[in-house]
Amino acid sequence: MKSRRIGLEAEVVRYEPGKGLEDGVELWSDVVTKGWIVTDYLVKLKKDDGSIMCPYILNRRGRVFICEGDYIITDEDGTRHVCGEDKIWNRYEKPQEV
Repeated sequence: MKSRRIGLEAEVVRYEPGKGLEDGVELWSDVVTKGWIVTDYLVKLKKDDGSIMCPYILNRRGRVFICEGDYIITDEDGTRHVCGEDKIWNRYEKPQEV
């Protein structure tokens, strides 16, 4: 049986530090030593004390770290995702400029 996916609306925002789009941050050193992820393009925020932090969002998969150029997607039900700039407009309809 074939079926069509119901169109959903979502808020799509390019990540910018200082806008409160992340759910938290983790020390860069912890991300590197504890994770099995590619860390080359992760956003790195430097705190006043010199420590480097990596922002993330929480969803059903756990912590999803944000990379340079990523977009934060918030679905109608509040579920949040991260999507790279190389894929975002293939998956979501680009809004009309006002």
